[in-house]
Amino acid sequence: MGRYVVRRLLQMIPVFFGATLLIFLMVNVMGDPVAGLCGERACDPATAAQLKAEFGLDRPLWQQYATYMGNVFTGDFGTAFNGQPVTELMAAAFPVTIRLTLVAIVFEIVVGVTLGVLTGMRRGRPVDTGVLLLTLVVISVPTFVTGLVLQLLLGVEWGWIRPSVAPEAPFDQLIVPGLVLASVSLAYVTRLTRTSLAENRRADYIRTAVAKGLPRRRIVVRHLLRTSLIPVITFIGTDIGALMGGAIVTERIFNIHGVGFQLYQGILRQNTQTVVGFVTVLVLVFLAANLLVDLLYAVLDPRIRYA
Repeated sequence: MGRYVVRRLLQMIPVFFGATLLIFLMVNVMGDPVAGLCGERACDPATAAQLKAEFGLDRPLWQQYATYMGNVFTGDFGTAFNGQPVTELMAAAFPVTIRLTLVAIVFEIVVGVTLGVLTGMRRGRPVDTGVLLLTLVVISVPTFVTGLVLQLLLGVEWGWIRPSVAPEAPFDQLIVPGLVLASVSLAYVTRLTRTSLAENRRADYIRTAVAKGLPRRRIVVRHLLRTSLIPVITFIGTDIGALMGGAIVTERIFNIHGVGFQLYQGILRQNTQTVVGFVTVLVLVFLAANLLVDLLYAVLDPRIRYA
């Protein structure tokens, strides 16, 4: 196991540099950030040159990337165009989005897996058909529509929740935004659990357990569910980073000042330092989540061993 972890960590190094380089190049070709600083009117040449020199934008692109990566390893993600360090923006945004993501993941695991087990064990019955139709509707409806409808009904019409989330974003106010954020992924988790469970029910080891006379509950929980959750864990692990980076729509609807909000503002104002800094951290989140998922495989399925 130790050798496998070391090997995976070494494999993550080129992935990290390759992903950050690609992001850096994409962000730097999306427009002239100096033009965004000057507003609608074009900057005069002297002011533009001064701003480019101040933010290091007058250097070659490869040198900008090398300088940025060197600063990243010292904990310096640069300075936003408003003069605020990007690390301060991260310190304010990431705790909010992490709480929102945790609520969404809980919905995916509890509701999604429960519905998947329920339909997988009753495949072809009315409850199975009803859940499949419901998940199809959830997948078909865009997230911004779901969020606006729930905000209108629960917040404005019925007054059950606050229409927008407070700046400190406590967990109780993140339940509805977390449900909106997790809605599509929850539907996929339900369908994935159902399919995996239905396929593994026909496996030889399940037939052997039934032939031995083991209790049905033990067969389902200790044998069938553990191996069936492997593709589900894979999906949820990769979905963690996607939820954190893809929360732009949900955070805009509920006025949550998290990672999605900061990314939106950075892209809107062509603030390259903010966008690259936040996405760099999200790349690390993706890599750590994938490593954790791989390690969980051996816990769920005893047949999997790492050399």
